Amino acid sequence: MGSLTDDEVDQITLDISGLGVVDADLKASVLDEFLQMAVAKRFVAQGGIDMAKDMLEKAFGAERAFEVLNRLQSSLQEVPFQFLKKADAGQIASFIQDEHPQTVALILAHMNPPTAAIILTSMPQAVQTDVIMRIANMDRTAPEIVREVERVLERKLSSVFSQGFTFAGGVKDVAEILNRVERTTEKTIMADLEERDPELADEIGRLMFTFDDLVYVDDSGIQKALREIESKDLALALKASSEEVGNKVFKNMSERAREMIREEIQFMGPVRLRNVEEAQQKIVAIIRRLEESGELIVQGRGGGAADEILV
Repeated sequence: MGSLTDDEVDQITLDISGLGVVDADLKASVLDEFLQMAVAKRFVAQGGIDMAKDMLEKAFGAERAFEVLNRLQSSLQEVPFQFLKKADAGQIASFIQDEHPQTVALILAHMNPPTAAIILTSMPQAVQTDVIMRIANMDRTAPEIVREVERVLERKLSSVFSQGFTFAGGVKDVAEILNRVERTTEKTIMADLEERDPELADEIGRLMFTFDDLVYVDDSGIQKALREIESKDLALALKASSEEVGNKVFKNMSERAREMIREEIQFMGPVRLRNVEEAQQKIVAIIRRLEESGELIVQGRGGGAADEILV
């Protein structure tokens, strides 16, 4: 702590004070992730990004290696388009509205999802889906391309890469962006995507609302959804859920139903993660269907006054 800045110490202190009891499996998972990132940093320091990638693939597999390097991107290199991240979303939208869709996609892929969602919404409808598809299909961008885009957008470069690639874009980023645009914009883009690339649309749709997002569903909506969820699926889904999600669900159940689910979870024993995810996905599908029909509200989605909740 002595080597950190005052702001970092304050933030860590707040996080520790609100941490509460941490599940043993979660602690083990965090320590394992920390170990992998420490190993990755050592490989980078010893032989650069290419050696790190090669060693990590041998140690953890190609997919896991990519995830580790993706998490390390902020420490491996300076952040692209940093000069834009300090600007207002409306200013950015006006600034890039005449750029090529691929340029816009590259920029939005490096923005945080809430800001990217605002910018995307301000774009012409014909451009929105094109940009989303380009982000979804984006993988790794060579640094010289990023530098060239930055030269066009700003006379003086905001960041320069010495080696490696920038990791940005992908289906997950698209889901995060679409989760934050207003519902009408999302539906228009998704409908267009389903026509142009049904598999991509399905993949994005599965990620757009996750089981952890149940905390954003209004209480009456949770109660409606519970009437359609089988108790076995609910118990299995809650087996590996966060405490926050569990509390959200349990507080909308009768005491008797709550105790039954807790007993079922207790006596369930070890379960496969795949089965838990399948149960959670069933519940997510029910939530999305009820939201689509207007029977429940997912709070925190993007939108203006028309989307405000009236009591």
